[in-house]
Amino acid sequence: MKILGLDSSGLVASVAVVEDDVLLGEFTVNYKKTHSQTLLPMLDELAKMIELDLDTLDAIAIAAGPGSFTGLRIGSATAKGLGLALDKPLISVPTVDALAYNLYGHRDIICPLMDARRNQTYTGLYQFEDEKMQVLCPQCVVGIDEIVAKINENNAPVVFLGDGVPVFATYIEENCKVPYSFAPAHVNKQRAAAVAALGEEYYKAGKLESAEEHKPEYLRLSQAERERMEQHGNS
Repeated sequence: MKILGLDSSGLVASVAVVEDDVLLGEFTVNYKKTHSQTLLPMLDELAKMIELDLDTLDAIAIAAGPGSFTGLRIGSATAKGLGLALDKPLISVPTVDALAYNLYGHRDIICPLMDARRNQTYTGLYQFEDEKMQVLCPQCVVGIDEIVAKINENNAPVVFLGDGVPVFATYIEENCKVPYSFAPAHVNKQRAAAVAALGEEYYKAGKLESAEEHKPEYLRLSQAERERMEQHGNS
């Protein structure tokens, strides 16, 4: 089974191909460029390097959200376009779940933190048992105080990762009452390899959708939508 993974949900743009639990190639960039400039050129370069015939793909796994609204739209449009052109199914992978999957097999509770602005975070809680990822708290958007309080209630060691770590590190240091650590650089941001690997598990479970069916999972309204609702509420 050959899965193409795409992730443009945050600051990182990433493309990977996984075949039968083997990572054939991955192209990941965390730099000051928009994903519309990078995602397709990265896929093209990766395909050349591993001599990939896109027609041999079984499915396209996409980090479906939450995350940057613009990044999610770019990733969604790319995945939908490829799915339609190649007549391949899509696998919608929750962004926070895929981020947690970077730490497959970790002994501690895993807490991804994506910066959602306004002191909020896209987050969730995960744990690996018997080589399976257990979702203790499904991905959500909450205040950093809420997720840290939940971690303290669990009273178990936790490892944090994601672009929210530097944003909330001081709060964690001052308020987290359980042993904690921060994931190292090579696994602490979004990776398309994790999207593809988790996507393979979804594929086996029959969690597929057509390109027409796919849509991003934002978890909350955009700033423009919130402002529009506030204006209507005050009018």
